[in-house]
Amino acid sequence: MKTRALLMALTLIVSAAALTSCGSADNSAADSSISAGGEIRMGGEAVNGDASPALEAALDDAGEAAPAEAEAGEADLSDDMLAVKDAEIGADDEDGAVVDVPDIAEETEPDPDEDIIPDNGGEAFVLTAGEWNDNENWGFFSNIVSNGTISFPQYGLDPTHRVAVNLTNGGEPVRNKKVELKDGGTTMWSAVTDKEGNAYLFTPATAKVEYTVAAEGAEPVTVTMGGENEEGQGTGIESPELSIETGDSTVSYDKTQVMFILDTTGSMGDEIAYLQKDFTSIAEEVGGNDVTFSVNFYKDKGDDYVTSCNDFTDDIKSVQKLLNKERASGGGDTPEAVAEILDETMNSSGWESDSNKIAFLIFDAPPHSDTEQVIMGAIAKAAEQGIKLVPVVASNADRETELFGRAAAIMTGANYVFLTDDSGVGGSHLEPIIGAYDVELLHDIIVRNITELK
Repeated sequence: MKTRALLMALTLIVSAAALTSCGSADNSAADSSISAGGEIRMGGEAVNGDASPALEAALDDAGEAAPAEAEAGEADLSDDMLAVKDAEIGADDEDGAVVDVPDIAEETEPDPDEDIIPDNGGEAFVLTAGEWNDNENWGFFSNIVSNGTISFPQYGLDPTHRVAVNLTNGGEPVRNKKVELKDGGTTMWSAVTDKEGNAYLFTPATAKVEYTVAAEGAEPVTVTMGGENEEGQGTGIESPELSIETGDSTVSYDKTQVMFILDTTGSMGDEIAYLQKDFTSIAEEVGGNDVTFSVNFYKDKGDDYVTSCNDFTDDIKSVQKLLNKERASGGGDTPEAVAEILDETMNSSGWESDSNKIAFLIFDAPPHSDTEQVIMGAIAKAAEQGIKLVPVVASNADRETELFGRAAAIMTGANYVFLTDDSGVGGSHLEPIIGAYDVELLHDIIVRNITELK
């Protein structure tokens, strides 16, 4: 074999960096094209008008960058190859000595401590997405549940029996206050009011029950849930809305905690590459000494690891290094270790009581079907702490994954985010069953969800 051919093969080898997990390990088994249309869709329908200048420019830049990067890569490869000429493996040089062929693969292995971003095929600022808030569009949500278009529970989560509470003081919203739904002395659900004074409480579908809504500094309010209608049928979706005046004052937090939870199985290459390339920009745009970040990863049983968790930090470079070491691998079946990662992250001791809290779950597959109790416990814990769990549903997701994500968002008072086909990156993206929405850059949606916490 010619040395040139061998070196060409060697340069294609990618070494996987060893990952130290603070989560749970399981060692049992050890084409992007950029759309130039710039079309904006509302509720999945194309409408007249051009894309925003920022979106159009990002798509154009990505399309132009690819050929230049390819040429640069070819030039580097040619230099490496020509350095050893065309000597054959084991051939003698002029003096009879065996030619020492350089180990190109070893020499080009990336240093895990270098501030480099792996080229996994993604493009920063290019992924497009939409967002939707079912709590703010409850009439729409009620209708599609009532007519059977969508159904719950999904993996233990049932958001259809909701009590919407607005907490005020002198007509002004009271934020960061605990509100509870109680059945006698038992707390059924606990949540924290957002900056508009809103909190959402949930209970399973049961026989007719009188609950008490308790808020700090306010008189308890009785609300009836469940039971049957005149036809003897269950009342179906229901959502009493309460406005409660409290003598307690609002509380604002200076600190913000931002968590990214990332599915790193084999189908998530585009999304991993995106976050690797865009994280630092996101952090710099929303960051400061008052913002800390945590990145957490998961795969599934039988993969390199099941979960890998990391502490909150304001050191953006250290978070970037953790991201850079990750690659898409493993998985292979639809369910993944969603329950395990949510259990670990939502119950983490790293969440501070006096902070604004948000977690982005970037994923494309649902939990395992036998993890309902774990999922329910994790979502209840998130709501209790005031953590907004924002699902970001990636390509090739199915309807059950959408509904699981929407239920998690509803029950933690968060937005539902989903990638769209407009970027031309990755596989097909499921069109969610929602109303009209704007197509935006995922970067902008993530930044807005963080900044609106403050």
